[in-house]
Amino acid sequence: MPQDDMLEHSLKAQSLLLPSAASRRPLTDFFTRALSAFQSSSDAAQKFQVICTAPSHASTSAAAEALGKSYPQQPPAPISPTKRPHTLIVLDSSFNPPTLAHLRMATSAVEDIIKRKGKGEIDGVRLLLLLAVVNADKAPKPAAFDQRLAMMWAFARDVQRALREDEDERPDVLASGPGPKPQLNNQEAEQKQGLDIAVDISLTAKPFFHEKSRAMAESEFYKPPPPEQKEGGKEDTMEQVILAGYDTLIRIFNPKYYGPPPTSVTQVATQIRHVHDPSKKGTPMQQALDLFFSRAKLRVTMRTDDEWGGKAEQMAYLESLLSEEGLQKIGGSKGWKDRIEMVERLTEERDSTEVVSSTYARKAAEREEWGKLGRLVSPGVGKWIEGERLYVVDVRPGDVD
Repeated sequence: MPQDDMLEHSLKAQSLLLPSAASRRPLTDFFTRALSAFQSSSDAAQKFQVICTAPSHASTSAAAEALGKSYPQQPPAPISPTKRPHTLIVLDSSFNPPTLAHLRMATSAVEDIIKRKGKGEIDGVRLLLLLAVVNADKAPKPAAFDQRLAMMWAFARDVQRALREDEDERPDVLASGPGPKPQLNNQEAEQKQGLDIAVDISLTAKPFFHEKSRAMAESEFYKPPPPEQKEGGKEDTMEQVILAGYDTLIRIFNPKYYGPPPTSVTQVATQIRHVHDPSKKGTPMQQALDLFFSRAKLRVTMRTDDEWGGKAEQMAYLESLLSEEGLQKIGGSKGWKDRIEMVERLTEERDSTEVVSSTYARKAAEREEWGKLGRLVSPGVGKWIEGERLYVVDVRPGDVD
């Protein structure tokens, strides 16, 4: 969909979380049109597209002030950055639905990067929510892609609110814990102030991380004119920080996803894998991931609340994987070791006895346990799910004896 048309359609969208289905319809209509346009495009460039942006609070407030109006609820529209970001934080997920675990992954990554780079660099940090639409001709279950996009919009707003709020004002699920808060000096207080960033919502038809990474790096959306130049005439670079769970780490380094082309019709239909090019140097995995790790880092969050084992087991797996012997075994490269960061979950997550996952969130919604759902997803996402009755199994007359 041309950006001008998308902007025109988006202006018809109303406030995000109004109580009636009719008031939410413009938003779902917008995402339905954007999804249809993306899926029907034959343009290779459409393998990745930012369809809308949740702008920073500062930018929308400034625009409203210039118009002499109060801060408005912004309709969805793609807003390209005025300069190329130096860091693109990417949350690539099925968003079915996005949960508090996803929110913590995103907010902790933003906070850690700003802490390392300094708050003055916040304008160079961008958060991207990426939804892969690989089987475009197959209806996704149990939530349609347009509904997932709507939840991503709600989720983006929740992430922004969580980052803007001072720690003392955050909901209990996001606070660092009970007890008295230490007194801060002026410098510490300034650093503690909330963060304000734009969040992009995007679609891709690429199935592999390295293909998605390349599409994002080449996207004109993140190359605002005129191109920024470094000394020597080189274009400014943008480092990608890919957020992933421990289970995703295992899949990325599973050799079964890399190898020769399928040799039968059955393999073509049932297997999605990177196609090894024998004319190029390197193992199948090196061909796929060397360029990926040259532009991207992996920030992996441990999953110690389910079948993946405890902290010690997961750290041992990573150390074994990134050892010289481990990398040689899977056909990897030594340089990858410095491009992977393993982080623990936040303290309150580790202390919680409730497992937070999309599966449990769907089950809570299916049973209409809205209180439980509220402990698994962020407020905006929860309201959207309840309002649209997503995942709810309707019982028709005659279905029950």
